[in-house]
Amino acid sequence: MSDLNAIVESATAAFAAAQTPADLENAKAQYLGKTGRMTELMKGMAALSVDEKKTRGAAINVAKQAIESALNARRQALADAELQAQLQAEALDVTLPGRQRGQGGLHPVSLTLERIEAIFGSMGFDVAQGPEIESDWFNFTALNTPEDHPARSMHDTFYVEGGTATAPNLLRTHTSPMQIRHAVQHVKKYSGIVNKDAGQSLFSGEMPEIRVIAPGRTYRVDSDATHSPMFHQCEGLWVGENVSFKDLKYVFTDFCRTFFESDDLVLRFRPSFFPFTEPSAEIDIQFQSGPLAGRWLEVAGSGQVHPNVIRNMGLDPEKFIGFAFGMGPDRLTMLRYGVNDLRLFFDGDIRFLSQFQ
Repeated sequence: MSDLNAIVESATAAFAAAQTPADLENAKAQYLGKTGRMTELMKGMAALSVDEKKTRGAAINVAKQAIESALNARRQALADAELQAQLQAEALDVTLPGRQRGQGGLHPVSLTLERIEAIFGSMGFDVAQGPEIESDWFNFTALNTPEDHPARSMHDTFYVEGGTATAPNLLRTHTSPMQIRHAVQHVKKYSGIVNKDAGQSLFSGEMPEIRVIAPGRTYRVDSDATHSPMFHQCEGLWVGENVSFKDLKYVFTDFCRTFFESDDLVLRFRPSFFPFTEPSAEIDIQFQSGPLAGRWLEVAGSGQVHPNVIRNMGLDPEKFIGFAFGMGPDRLTMLRYGVNDLRLFFDGDIRFLSQFQ
C-alpha cells in the first residue's frame, strides 16, 4: 500500500502548491481525471483475483477519499484567501470623515451676465426680462426692420407655430424687443399713452429717463466655433431729452474698462448700419497688454435710436432722443477667460465648467 500513500502525499503537495483555482483544477486532473493516476490504478484491477480486488479496491477508495479531501480543503483555502483579499481591497475606514458631493457653481456665461447687470446697475440701468417667443412686431417691425430685410428669412430666424402669415411668431433673434416693451410700459406709466398705433398722439410731456438693459437668450440659424443656434445677448437703451452719442461713448467705455478691469483698454467706434439706429457704429476694443494686445476685437453694435423706433415706443422724436447698444455676453466671456471655442460653454463638460467655480 506504500504506492497509494505516496500518491496521496504527492497529490496533497501538488494541491498545496496551487496558487489559483485554475492551477488547482490542473493538479486535480493529474490524479482524479480520466487519465489520472487514480483512474489508472482502477483500470489495473481487472487482472486481479476476486479477493485481491476487494482488498485493493478498498485501499484505492480510501486513498481517493484522502485525495478528494485534500482537494476540497485547498479549494476552500483559495476561496477564503480570495474573499479576504477582496474585503481588504474594499475595506471602509469608519474613522475617515464622510464623503460629500462637491459644490456646484454658476456657469461662466451666468457669471458674465451677473457682472454686466451689476456694472450697469451701478450706472442706474434697470434690468428687463421678457418672452423668448416673440411677435414679428416687437422683434422686427417696431425696430424699423424692413419687410425685405434678410434677418426675416428662414435662413436666419426660427419661426414657430402661432400667429398669422402676416404676423408670425418666432424665437427672438435679439433681446432688443425688450427695449420696445419696457419703453412702452414706461411711457404708459407716466402718460397713459401706449403707442401711436393705438390711435393716440405721441407723448411729449415730462417723464423720467429710460435706462434699461435686456440680457437673455436669443436664437438664430447659425453654428460653428464662434456661433451657436442659441446664444446670449444684452441690449441696452438710454432715452431722454438730452442723451447724445457722447453719452454712449462714455457709458460703454466705462463699462468695458470695468468689466475687463483694465484702464488702458482702448475703444473704437466704426461707422456701420443698423435699421434701428442712425447713426450707427460697431464697437471694437483693443487690449494694450496680454495675449490679445494690439488686436482690434469687435464686441458690440450701437447707435443713436432711430426716430421711427422712438415713435413706436409712443414718444415724440422731436423731444426724446437716446442711444442703444447690443453685445454678446458669450463673446465677452470668451475674451475674459481666454476661451477660443464657443461650443465649450454648451457641451456640459464638468471638467471644463468646474474651472470657473
